[in-house]
Amino acid sequence: MKIKEKDTILVISGKDRGKTGKVEKVIKSKNKLLVSGIAIVKKSSKPTKKNPKGGIISIPSPIDISNVALLCPKCNKKAKAKYKKISQKKVRICGKCGEQI
Repeated sequence: MKIKEKDTILVISGKDRGKTGKVEKVIKSKNKLLVSGIAIVKKSSKPTKKNPKGGIISIPSPIDISNVALLCPKCNKKAKAKYKKISQKKVRICGKCGEQI
């Protein structure tokens, strides 16, 4: 999996197409991501001690990893991550500009 937590991504398909956000959590077993500000769904909740009024709350929904593309922080374009060994470490490289991600 080439996308990790705290990466900036671009949504390339779905209702949030064109939006960007930071990855909060990666769910490897299901190939899904939780991204801040993207795929927000409304859910009704009963009154609890935390939320005594209850009502409708907004929560982020997981988005499939195939619907997002990695954004390079240097050139700010979507790019495929490539791997390269630099001083015995495997690092991700931007496919377009060649800078380390």
